[in-house]
Amino acid sequence: MHLYIHVPFCVRRCSYCDFSIAVRKRIPAEEYVNTVLAELVMQRRSSPGWVNPGGGGTSEWGLDPLYLGGGTPSLLPVPELSRLITSLLQAFPSSSPLALEATLEANPEDVTPENARAWRDAGVNRVSLGAQSFDDRVLAWMHRSHDAARIGSAVHALRGAGIDNISLDLIFALPAELQRDWGRDLDLALALLPSHLSLYGLTVEDRTPLARWISRGAASPPDDERYASEYLLAHERLAAAGYHFYEISNAARDGRRSRHNSAYWSGRSYVGLGPAAHSFDGRARRWNLSAWEAYRRAVQAGRSPIESEEVLTPEQRELERLYLSLRTDEGVSQSDYPTIGPSGAVGRGWVEVREGRVRCTAEGWLRLDALVHALTPPTAIS
Repeated sequence: MHLYIHVPFCVRRCSYCDFSIAVRKRIPAEEYVNTVLAELVMQRRSSPGWVNPGGGGTSEWGLDPLYLGGGTPSLLPVPELSRLITSLLQAFPSSSPLALEATLEANPEDVTPENARAWRDAGVNRVSLGAQSFDDRVLAWMHRSHDAARIGSAVHALRGAGIDNISLDLIFALPAELQRDWGRDLDLALALLPSHLSLYGLTVEDRTPLARWISRGAASPPDDERYASEYLLAHERLAAAGYHFYEISNAARDGRRSRHNSAYWSGRSYVGLGPAAHSFDGRARRWNLSAWEAYRRAVQAGRSPIESEEVLTPEQRELERLYLSLRTDEGVSQSDYPTIGPSGAVGRGWVEVREGRVRCTAEGWLRLDALVHALTPPTAIS
């Protein structure tokens, strides 16, 4: 069972963020954990073989991977985080805690030696650290609540606690007026020797501070040329440092690919718990109420928190399979697309054909939407 837990709480909203979050000075941690575990019981009732947290019995389900995202999961007090993970492992008794990839998203300012040791004792063995930049001016513009120095301190604290599977998030393609040195940020990130890096190009979402700044001329909209040049520079620098892009936004050292990310892009089924969490069973995609209070009220009243669902047609499933496959370094089988040849995408350098597989190059990943459109029959797209 691939399980995602959405922890919505944050101390502030970042300038670019449109995620489902709840800004709180006081985190209702106990109530949150109780509500998520109550939702798990609801999910279990609709799926044979699931076991009530803390209860007995057997289950055909094992748990791997487990991912706590947000929001800011590192804001959960250690006792409640530990109770949540312990209850989940009890709900899936076929799981092997030693083999489980358990990832916690964390902000650098929440990582102390004490917290890191407690997270490790609770079962966390991988941390995704929201670094975003090593430039204090940029971090202030983003409304981040840490400074650059905290990133290195957090990495050292995690390693000192025995958590060496560390991923760093970085955002690129920022407005030119910030004069952000992307190459410097990459160098400083690589100097920390993370096992994994996730790189995200800045996008402008409605109802965010960034969208308001752009609408009144206080910030520049994203620039396609800057986006492309910084993305390609990241490929160059990371490859030279021994990292491999196994997915359009994710690069890792050997053996340190994220099982969570890999499961998403392989089309595996997954279950999401918490406000705004999505689930997918291979046929239908469901998502929960996004607001924490609405989600809490529904679950505590014994009602399903599912807001809506989308049942995919066979054509939609095939289009999604193509898109997700081309996002990864596995690509698609050439036998499925026998007409692909030296003209078109290959000649432009968007894809390469090796060992019977069609795989995107870095240039191709920049043009993924156009590439998928070119490889898809018009009836499937319509």
